[in-house]
Amino acid sequence: MSSKSSHRQSRKSRYITWGVTGVAVVAGAGLAAQSSMAATTWPAQKTYTGRAFDTCAAPSLSAMKAWHGGLYGAAAVYVGGRNRGCSQPNLTASWVKSVSTAGWKLIPLYVGAQPPCQSGSNPEKLTASTAASLGATDGADAVAKAAALGMKIGSPIYLDMEAYDITNKACNDAVLTYVRAFDKTLRAKTYRAGFYGFTSSSAKAIANATDRTDLPGNLWYALWDKQNTTTTDWPFGKTQYTDHSRGHQYLVNSKETRNGYTITVDRDAWDGPVAITG
Repeated sequence: MSSKSSHRQSRKSRYITWGVTGVAVVAGAGLAAQSSMAATTWPAQKTYTGRAFDTCAAPSLSAMKAWHGGLYGAAAVYVGGRNRGCSQPNLTASWVKSVSTAGWKLIPLYVGAQPPCQSGSNPEKLTASTAASLGATDGADAVAKAAALGMKIGSPIYLDMEAYDITNKACNDAVLTYVRAFDKTLRAKTYRAGFYGFTSSSAKAIANATDRTDLPGNLWYALWDKQNTTTTDWPFGKTQYTDHSRGHQYLVNSKETRNGYTITVDRDAWDGPVAITG
């Protein structure tokens, strides 16, 4: 997730879709279970603390197995979103189960609608008038995609919001409306809300918002200072996101080879929730 749109976001307007029937069964089961309870019972958070990586396309199973036991213990995967930049031929429910069994922790990432004032063109951009409805629709899609991959209720989903001019109040207000609708939808379906953004813009907008209603409970900040930490360079309020709720993308476009497999990754320091797959 570099600032270059070509790293993640492509000009394609359609991406791989999962079988609708399978999604409906999984989502429906979750909704039925929740509606029968007086109050939603949240599964315990599955927390990972250590180094993680993210890369545009989920690596092959053989590459993941070869990389396990080295520098990283978790990997971020793009579960969906119309602005997702790479096709995901490896990312299936079987892959998720296999890499989880091998010991990997997974970080679900969803590339939703992008800000109206953001430069460049994306397949999906929000506007002030569509922000709330798009947020709800994308939130439901994110849950369906994650569930179809075997990421169970209680898992986090991190909404990827790229850089934009947060001093543009109309634009920023529209983004916050979208994020709130997305997160509210996630939580209604018993998925935890996370957010990926830049410390100078999108993450800052979330951290500094005075109205905290329906904002994400986990913040993954992009600050490319090459510091493997979620604390010493934390740029926001010291009391914010303190209970295993942070991720830090500290280095991008690192070409690395392990046991014969070369992957270009972004490095992350992680102390937060990961997908529940077991």
